[in-house]
Amino acid sequence: MTTSTTEIPPEVLEALALPDLAGLDEDRASGRACVWEHERLTIETAVDLGEQLAPADSTSVIGQRWFPRSCHEHLAERAYDALFTHSRSCAGCKTPDGCEVGRGLNRLLREHRR
Repeated sequence: MTTSTTEIPPEVLEALALPDLAGLDEDRASGRACVWEHERLTIETAVDLGEQLAPADSTSVIGQRWFPRSCHEHLAERAYDALFTHSRSCAGCKTPDGCEVGRGLNRLLREHRR
């Protein structure tokens, strides 16, 4: 089994609220541990969140590349929390088709809930 790679659109990733790179220890910033917790990751437990660039408003080096990964459990928890927060204020989520962010968060929740 290999590391899961989940294509996460930028607006969905933004809703998940990755932590600031400057506040992470080396294991979490490099993807050896869950970006949201300190749980060590293995090939079987890791979900690749894609290559990221530190944003201009970050306290880390602007444009610094980093490779966060998550465990399935914490990705599902973050998706659930983000979906709850997002859907309360999104007019698109109240339509039958929903919105792209809401659908993306719902997909992450379903795919990574254990």
